Amino acid sequence: MDYLPLFCQLKNRACLLVGAGDVAERKARLLLDAGAKLTVNALTFTSQFEIWADEGKVRLLKGEFSPLLVDEKWLVIAATDSDLVNQEVSEAAEQRRVFCNVVDAPESASVIMPSIIDRSPLMIAVSSGGNAPVLARLLRERLESILPQHLGKLAQVAGGLRARVKAQFSEMSDRRRWWEKLFNHHRLAQSLANNDDAQSGQYLEELFSEPVDKHGEVILVGAGPGDAGLLTLKGLQQMQLADVVVYDRLVSDGVLNLVRRDAERIFVGKRAGHHCVPQERINEILLEQAQMGKRIVRLKGGDPFIFGRGGEELEALKAAGIAFSVVPGITAASGCSAYSGIPLTHRDHAQSVRLITGHAKQDGALDWACLAQGQQTLVFYMGLTQAGEIQRRLLENGLAAQTPVALVENGTSQQQRVVTGNLTDLENLAKQVQSPSLIIVGSVVSLRHKLNWFASETPQ
Repeated sequence: MDYLPLFCQLKNRACLLVGAGDVAERKARLLLDAGAKLTVNALTFTSQFEIWADEGKVRLLKGEFSPLLVDEKWLVIAATDSDLVNQEVSEAAEQRRVFCNVVDAPESASVIMPSIIDRSPLMIAVSSGGNAPVLARLLRERLESILPQHLGKLAQVAGGLRARVKAQFSEMSDRRRWWEKLFNHHRLAQSLANNDDAQSGQYLEELFSEPVDKHGEVILVGAGPGDAGLLTLKGLQQMQLADVVVYDRLVSDGVLNLVRRDAERIFVGKRAGHHCVPQERINEILLEQAQMGKRIVRLKGGDPFIFGRGGEELEALKAAGIAFSVVPGITAASGCSAYSGIPLTHRDHAQSVRLITGHAKQDGALDWACLAQGQQTLVFYMGLTQAGEIQRRLLENGLAAQTPVALVENGTSQQQRVVTGNLTDLENLAKQVQSPSLIIVGSVVSLRHKLNWFASETPQ
């Protein structure tokens, strides 16, 4: 171990910063956030230091560095653009046995500054020992993306509950399970983030009143249209906490690779014309797993509330008294159109969007006359098998035969294919692609040749 990681209490303790440029500003912010009594020594100061001085947050000493400035300091930081001055500061601190950080010169420092993830009172520091600061920053950014902002509030709440938990649960194993339930309680975390004290208190009392091995919950998560980069941060966080993940065929391998490795995975995918698992059985699986006290993520492609039967599944959970929450996802219409260079709305082409299930009933339940109006974009989900019927109905109701159409197969993935043509071509175009595919109808499709950025258009 090259360095011993420490978290220093600097509140109301004297610290010295030598230098007052842009880099020094960043160091000053950290020290001020930690509550340090900060003295800044430099020949010139940026405007931010002047503002801090006017606010009484820092003391400015203009002039050359003097080793006497190090006396009675807890921490010193050298952040000038002169290697000689920085070295002089480091030597003065070393002689007085004061820890010193030297910017961009870890070999001259007795302290290095890590990349920090601040969820106060929870703090996480990442350091490469000064060898690869960019790598440390990248790791910090990765951790930032998976650590919810509410963790600090949750840690504060936990600090006030330690005595009560110890009094109520005599067994260490019971305490551990209770704390795990607290830290994984998604709805409690949300109420804390919303500063809803009444709701937070209610959830806490529920945790204390129920057995430690009983607290099943289902989180309905939208996985997006395919590209794992389109998964929301909250969705990723829930997947990392799940005991069980119940997922569809439309959830991509890239998204599944982000699931916690030791989570149980249950596939309930459906394919056109072949229902692997009936919807009623999916509902039963969610109930069975939740009733065993597990935390279940129901992972659905796109957004679970847009043609995803998410509402039906939650109704079954509600009837059984199972707690649930929802994390929306990017729906296929938005993702596939964006990755195809087709804006769903455009003031010169379309002022509204209609999302329609392609499983259109033969009795004409859809309002085709309304759908055939101009200045709008139509997006048909699950419409390949009904493409001929969609084409016929729209033409019969007056939509122009030359209206542009696009079919997007495996949208947002590296296997994405887009075929385009006119409304009169729709039935034949549907034979050129496979499920999952999305049908887009409207003049906005004509913009694809200008706005396509993701992949080349499939030749016709």
